[in-house]
Amino acid sequence: MVNDKELAIQTKMETLFTTTCGTWENCTDSNIQSFLEQCEENNIDPQYCMSWVEQHKSEIPDWQDVSKVSLDWVNQHTSTGSPVSFNE
Repeated sequence: MVNDKELAIQTKMETLFTTTCGTWENCTDSNIQSFLEQCEENNIDPQYCMSWVEQHKSEIPDWQDVSKVSLDWVNQHTSTGSPVSFNE
């Protein structure tokens, strides 16, 4: 069951996606980086965001390029590619 905090994170992440990428069909290797940067700036784990995007890979043209760029970005911007903790 989803709690209020998880729902708030999901909603914020979806809003960030809409403002950076727009739609799944418009998700490109360049704007996926903007999305991940926005996630990180808003204290949402970029790996969590990328996992969510990956669930929609069949709707994303050039998924291979988007996937590679996002994986490279996550590896460069998170501590050894490990998830960022939400612990307060």
